[in-house]
Amino acid sequence: MGAIDLPKSPNVFHPEKPSAVGSRNSLAQEYRDQQAEVNLLLEEETNKVIHHLTAKLPKDVLERLDVMGSMKEKLYNYFNQNYQNMFNRYMVTSEDEMVKKVRNFIDKEETKVLTRYTPKEIADLLDAVGGADKFNTGEVEKSVVNMYGHLQGHIQRGVNELETHTNSILRQKTDTGAFVRGENAYSIVKCAFKDNILKPKTVTDVKLSVNILDSELISPIFHYQVTVEYLVKDLIAKHIIDSIDKIIEQVKDERIDQGMEELSDSEIIFAKLNKVEQFTDDNVDEAKSKRYSIMAKTLMERLADLRAEIDPESFDALNVRENIKKIIDMENIRNRGFNTAINSITSILDTSKMGYQYIENLKNGREVIIREYEDTDPANLPDERYSIKLRYFDNAQLIEDRKAYDVMMKSFETEVQHLWDILEVIYQDSKSFFRVNDFDDLARKNKNRVRKLIKEKSGEPVYENIAKVWDEISFVKPSETEVEKSNRTYIWEKDRLRTRIIRMREKMKKMYDFLYPIERRVMEERLAWIEKEYFRFDYMINPYHLQPGLLLDVDITSIKRKKVTLDAMANVLNEFLHGVSKGFSDAAFASFSRRRSTVREDINQSFSASAADEEEESATVVAAAAPRPKAIAAPRTAPKAAQKKGVVDSKAKKRPSRSSRGGSQLSEI
Repeated sequence: MGAIDLPKSPNVFHPEKPSAVGSRNSLAQEYRDQQAEVNLLLEEETNKVIHHLTAKLPKDVLERLDVMGSMKEKLYNYFNQNYQNMFNRYMVTSEDEMVKKVRNFIDKEETKVLTRYTPKEIADLLDAVGGADKFNTGEVEKSVVNMYGHLQGHIQRGVNELETHTNSILRQKTDTGAFVRGENAYSIVKCAFKDNILKPKTVTDVKLSVNILDSELISPIFHYQVTVEYLVKDLIAKHIIDSIDKIIEQVKDERIDQGMEELSDSEIIFAKLNKVEQFTDDNVDEAKSKRYSIMAKTLMERLADLRAEIDPESFDALNVRENIKKIIDMENIRNRGFNTAINSITSILDTSKMGYQYIENLKNGREVIIREYEDTDPANLPDERYSIKLRYFDNAQLIEDRKAYDVMMKSFETEVQHLWDILEVIYQDSKSFFRVNDFDDLARKNKNRVRKLIKEKSGEPVYENIAKVWDEISFVKPSETEVEKSNRTYIWEKDRLRTRIIRMREKMKKMYDFLYPIERRVMEERLAWIEKEYFRFDYMINPYHLQPGLLLDVDITSIKRKKVTLDAMANVLNEFLHGVSKGFSDAAFASFSRRRSTVREDINQSFSASAADEEEESATVVAAAAPRPKAIAAPRTAPKAAQKKGVVDSKAKKRPSRSSRGGSQLSEI
């Protein structure tokens, strides 16, 4: 078969022409009925979901799900629109590229055959012109890789959108789970849905705060004002930890090769702790101490209090400290992490068609503000909008923010108490002296009769002499422990303020009824303003709930029936977290291999010629072929009794690498 017999893709872009760029039809498929195949697949998947829903949900819930149209039609349309358009076109492109590679390979082989009938000088000339050293295809190959990478990115984004839409259909509502998926759910600090103040029936406001800790950042973030000495010590500390990890890995491998038990989680931790003194110590003044084995003491002293900027009057390009600072600055350690986070969020917003008209990058403050519209007045803004605030906190900043939060909370308590006292005074003055107005008047009127008729006979103290610990506004607050003192949630105080605001509004309505004197108007205006500011304060993040790291604060306003910005922002957040955060990892699960109760002494992975051991060998093969966790102990050395003539030990002489350990064990069987 010659190269000319293979179909060549036309240099056109068309959705239907066979093998055209972007086509859903391929000549390599020999004109199969793709539509019928896809319809069969979509019908089966849709029926599975419908059957699952009908089996799990009650009948009245199913009837309410079908109010806005058939659930089957919605599922079928989403599957068809996303799955067929993305996956089939991706397959067609891959098949056409494979055909091109085969055709080019055949052309190359036929060219080699033709050189037999060509004069030697011409063949050498062609070989010299077209040699690998003359024309480097590296850049072309990089472009191809980038094209396939972008294609894969678009497909992944489409799959994420399909997943988000499918979840929203199955839920029939919008909740926190629509934003951040399971693997990043732990990073949510606060997520609140509330009705918009101007349009409560049609528009919803959403606040989402995500806290990415320092230990979870892929690229560490440092403040602009951090000293060069701190950066150098951080690099040295990471080098020490990496060196200790390498030593522990070697120890673990040696124990496995010797047939010993694997180290437990606690044993690994203690082994690492004992290795620390091999690399560093606490002797700061001694120049020959271990802490200065990586970088000399004299160099560390030159970097004392050296920050991001040097005074021009004392700057000398030939000094030692200036050159050390230049080396650190060339690596861009100080700005690398925060710039990576900014590039990630802005590029994701661009590719997700989430444009923004306002961005303010406070580089030295490690804060960036992104808004879809420049205006901040809600009355002038559309119903679909968002704003993002990305900020890096260290422990010192959080301490100051917590102090300010304490002062603000105390100020609200003072203002509410002041209005409460004024209202109470006006209420007492408005009461009639000759009739009973409330329960207090009734109790005061019958106080003496209760004391004479009841309390004196029973010997119990009267109500007025009993210590009153409950103020009838909020329940008694339990005493604080050290945990509450260092991590104040203010839940009890906020509930108390909210209850007082409600009580004051009810008391004013009861006092004045349909009358509106100047006193009522003034107090209602003050109460409405305090309530508005309090809810704005309560909507903020409590800094006691934050830890040092990156804080992503997103405010979204979206129409309830459309939810365009909500769905788009969900994909942006998931992609951003995937690119910036390593995610939570449990060291116990990461190092889990096998429980020691399941380690069997008879699993030796050896073949014996004795017929009496056939049953034991079959059990060994079945147990070894069963699925195992990631880190599996290597097979033990066969006992000496088995090391005899007629027995072949299947254990490899050299232990395989950690990445291929599981596969090599199965192949050895």
